[in-house]
Amino acid sequence: MEKTILITGCSSGIGLGCAVGLRARGWRVIACCRHPDDVARLSDDGFECLALDLSDEASVEATARSVLELTGGRLDAVFHNAGYGQTGAVEDLAREAVRAQFETNLFGPWSLTRRLLPAMRGQQSGRIVFNSSIFGFCAMKYRGAYIASKYAIEGLCDTLRLELSGSGIHVSLIEPGPIESRFRANALPHFLNNVDVEGSVHCEAYQAQLQRLKKIGAAAPFTLPPEAVLDCLLHALQSSHPRPRYRVTRPSRLFWYLKRWLPVCWMDRILLSASR
Repeated sequence: MEKTILITGCSSGIGLGCAVGLRARGWRVIACCRHPDDVARLSDDGFECLALDLSDEASVEATARSVLELTGGRLDAVFHNAGYGQTGAVEDLAREAVRAQFETNLFGPWSLTRRLLPAMRGQQSGRIVFNSSIFGFCAMKYRGAYIASKYAIEGLCDTLRLELSGSGIHVSLIEPGPIESRFRANALPHFLNNVDVEGSVHCEAYQAQLQRLKKIGAAAPFTLPPEAVLDCLLHALQSSHPRPRYRVTRPSRLFWYLKRWLPVCWMDRILLSASR
């Protein structure tokens, strides 16, 4: 039987790479994008594509309803990939900027999950996979809003995994390090719109952040293509014993163990150095 997956954030990068890879392996992929131009582009490429703005509850509700109508009420999996990064020091970000970060990265996926779960419970099976980050367990300077949203996603997933124990529905996290995508390009306007760079005490440090966000190509060592995430997603979707967590790239695996082994003060020194 053909299996169906809903993937959010499919305009580029990890979402698009996984959508293409799963379709090539026989999955029915329902792709979601926020911008109408991206929806049209993926539709032209043969995808079933829906518009979804995770910060808008009406859009979340409409998408969930449309997905279940398309599939006759059955959904085998959802991959929560959509999100963006709000750069800026904690003291420079207003409540509205942090709220917007959480609306897209946490509240939207939370609401979409709630609306899809009854179908999975009815069929007594399903896979729910969240794309977290190395920043879901490791903090660095000037990424506080994004890191807070990913820490929250990790807590949500751990709780959901326990609540769904025995239901036939499995919950997994993918924690990528640096992956080729438009993540930095998409983060740049949020930084410029929400941070007073010149008026901040962090102005000098922000120049390095601007260079990083504007850089073309890989901005960090050990950057991998989106296919590295696809391999983990396939295991989470198809294994009879999917893992709670999948760490992708060397930095993600290394920092996971360093955080477990090292004293906090030592880890802080490493993270401060890595944040420069």
